[in-house]
Amino acid sequence: MTAAPGTHDPLQDAALMRAALALAARGLGNTWPNPSVGCVITRDGAVVGRGWTAPGGRPHAETEALKRAGHAARGATAYVTLEPCCHWGRTPPCTDALIAAGVTRVVVAMRDPDPRVDGGGIEKLRAAGIEVTVGLLEAEARAINAGFVKVATRNLPLVTLKLASTLDGRIATRTGESQWITGPAARHAAHALRGRHDAVLVGSGTVLADDPELSCRIPGFARIPTVRVVADARLRMPATARMLREGQGPVWIATRPGHPPEALAALQDAGATVFEVAPDASGQGLDAGALLRALAARGLTRILAEGGAGLAAALLRGEGLVDRLAWFHAPAVIGGDGRPALDALPLELLSAMPRYRRTSLAQPGPDLLSEFEAA
Repeated sequence: MTAAPGTHDPLQDAALMRAALALAARGLGNTWPNPSVGCVITRDGAVVGRGWTAPGGRPHAETEALKRAGHAARGATAYVTLEPCCHWGRTPPCTDALIAAGVTRVVVAMRDPDPRVDGGGIEKLRAAGIEVTVGLLEAEARAINAGFVKVATRNLPLVTLKLASTLDGRIATRTGESQWITGPAARHAAHALRGRHDAVLVGSGTVLADDPELSCRIPGFARIPTVRVVADARLRMPATARMLREGQGPVWIATRPGHPPEALAALQDAGATVFEVAPDASGQGLDAGALLRALAARGLTRILAEGGAGLAAALLRGEGLVDRLAWFHAPAVIGGDGRPALDALPLELLSAMPRYRRTSLAQPGPDLLSEFEAA
C-alpha cells in the first residue's frame, strides 16, 4: 500500500539520494549519448537493489537496480537521480519496469529535459498509483548531468577547458619546449579528467607540436575509450600521427569544407572519421560553436578541451561555450617570451571578460589544480 505523503524521513531520503548520486557519478564519460543515472531501491529500511547506467548507456540504472532487488522491489521505494524514461528506445521504458515490479514510491532528483520524457515519466508513475517526489538534491543531480542537460536544451555539450601552465600563464618556452611543465601527479589527475569526459578535443597545432596519444591511461578507469577529436581546419594532421597508431578510442577530425578527396581519404584510411564544420569569420579556422554543435549531434555530452592556445581562445570567445575550467599551475615561471596559455580574445573592456567561480582546489604533488565553473 502506498505510504501517505509527508510521512517519510527527509534525512533518510537525502542520504539515499546521495548514494544514488554517487552511483550516477561512476558512469561519467562512459554512457554517452545517454545520461549517467544512479538508482537505489529500499524496503523496510534496507537497501535491496542498486544500479547505475551501464557503459554505452544500456542497461539503464533502474533496470539494473530492479534486477538486483528481485521480488524485494514489491512495496519498495526507488531513489533515482533522473526522471525514469517513459518511451521506447533501444530498451523498454523504465517507468514500465518500476510499475511491473510493484514499487510503491519513487523519489526523483530532477525531471528529464529530453522532450520525449520531460514530466511524462512522472505522470505515468502517478497514473499507476505510485507516489512520486520530485526535486530532492536537484542541484547535485544537474551538476552530474550538466552535459546531457546542455545538449537537450541548447544542442551544445558541456565543455571543460583544461590548461596546464606556469604561475605566469605560460605553457612552453620561446623555443616551444613544454614537456613537462607539471609533474607526474598532475598528469595522473589530467588522465582522470579525460576518463570522466566523453571526448578530448585539441587543435591541430597541438598534434603537430606534441604528437599526443590523448587517451586515459589509468587502467580500468574509462570503460568506454575516450573519443579523440582534432580541430583541423587546414587538414594539417598527418596520417602517421601517434593517436592514429596508438591508444584506444576513435579519432575524429573536424575540418572546413573544400579539401580534395584524396587528402580526406589518407586520414580515413588511417582510421580517422573526418567531418566538415563551418569555418569561422576569418575563413581560416573553424567556428567554435558549429564544431561543438556537430559533436553534440554525434552524441557527445561532455568534452575536455586540452588546447592549445588558439583553440582555448576560440572557445572562450564564444558565448557560453566553456562551462568549466580545470587549471593546473606549476610552481615556476617562464617569463614574457614564453608561449601563453591563451591567444588574444581580444577584449576592450573588463566587463567583457569571461568570469568563473572556483569550485575546488587540490594539490597533486607540487602543482595546484583549481577548478572553476561559469559565473
